[in-house]
Amino acid sequence: MPEYISLVLFAVVFALLMLGYPVAFTLGGVSLIFGYFTFGLNFFHLLPLRIWGTMTNYVLLAVPLFVFMGLMLEKSGLAEELLETMAMLFGKLRGGLAISVIVVGAILAASTGIVGATVVTMGLLSLPTMLKRGYSPELSTGVICASGTLGQIIPPSIVLVLLGSVMNISIGDMFLGAVIPGLLLVVLYILWIIIVAFVRPESAPSMPADELAAFRASGMYRRIFRAFLLPFFLILAVLGSIFAGIASPTEAAAVGALGATLLTVWQRKLNMQTLRDVMRGTTTLTCMVFVLLIGAAAFGLVFRGLGGDRYITKLIMDAGLEPHHFLLIVMLVIFIAGFFIDFIEITFIIVPVVAPIFHQMGVDMLWLGILIALNLQTSFLTPPFGFSLFYLKGVAPPEVTTAHIYRGIIPFIAIQLVCLAMVVFFPDTVTWLPKIMSKHP
Repeated sequence: MPEYISLVLFAVVFALLMLGYPVAFTLGGVSLIFGYFTFGLNFFHLLPLRIWGTMTNYVLLAVPLFVFMGLMLEKSGLAEELLETMAMLFGKLRGGLAISVIVVGAILAASTGIVGATVVTMGLLSLPTMLKRGYSPELSTGVICASGTLGQIIPPSIVLVLLGSVMNISIGDMFLGAVIPGLLLVVLYILWIIIVAFVRPESAPSMPADELAAFRASGMYRRIFRAFLLPFFLILAVLGSIFAGIASPTEAAAVGALGATLLTVWQRKLNMQTLRDVMRGTTTLTCMVFVLLIGAAAFGLVFRGLGGDRYITKLIMDAGLEPHHFLLIVMLVIFIAGFFIDFIEITFIIVPVVAPIFHQMGVDMLWLGILIALNLQTSFLTPPFGFSLFYLKGVAPPEVTTAHIYRGIIPFIAIQLVCLAMVVFFPDTVTWLPKIMSKHP
């Protein structure tokens, strides 16, 4: 009987989320009600211990620090300088401006990991330029949204931190495992742009020759050095310290927060208003994540207390599903859920339920974690609730319609699914780098 109540709990939470109720309060509120009526007042003796364990998790300190780093870097103006320089470097190629947006998106992803900041920044800086240069609205918007979501898979990524915490996987291993899939996705994006530029050259023209000549005449190498050196310094400070074993992800996040602040000082963009905006944004995002964590802790306590995880595991085992069949079902459920709810909700509702089953089946949890992260990345692009689409629409010129954005993003969703399939069939893309680094500390 308790097992059936756990399924009712899951169904009620999911139904309320579909109706648009706030995630954190839905998770926590429904769990409190079910916990009281099934366990009585003893439930309220157990819940504070679970919440305390969550709030004192040292690894999760990386979340506010990475958020601070991303928001501070956005204020530094480095993204604008980097994009202008990259556009000129690739400007001679057809589709060169679009390629530069993808490359800059990847660099910003490795520097910040904040999707909203990247999409808004790229939308403000590159979308008017791409439209003025004759790029089609569909390709322009698709490229910007896709490049902005690279922060979900290219480390340091908050998604990887949260998934590692939920699935009990080393954050450093998650970062290492995501490097090759993230780079693979960048390469696939660029290949698609080259194909579009070849098939429909009017959709992705090259930059005018006079602008390229002016760029070469105005200290080209100095601008390239300046544009690339500062972001590279930050990437090296954060990821280099983790991969070299010098710092834990949490310590590296602190280094990154300090580094981003120093870069903003170097750019002469740091003032009290900037600091106030960054701190307010960091506090808001961090509170949202941690209230969700508290709600997820309450949900997990009730669901597991009712034996829901054991019941679902038994159902799967009795059904005789092979691991790859179950993996296909879970990936499909996560993909479809991404149309309606965001990555944090999926991370805290679906992942804790299925992860123990995969562990019992003997599936490599690191590989599974990266697969889920790649799948969650699509939730930022899939209409009707893809956050990247909202971010871009908010800063797009009036002539760019929602239909343009939706049509433009379809090829990039397909590319993400192709990349996901490649990682499924070639697990070494995830496991090779962590194995190599563990042998050579």
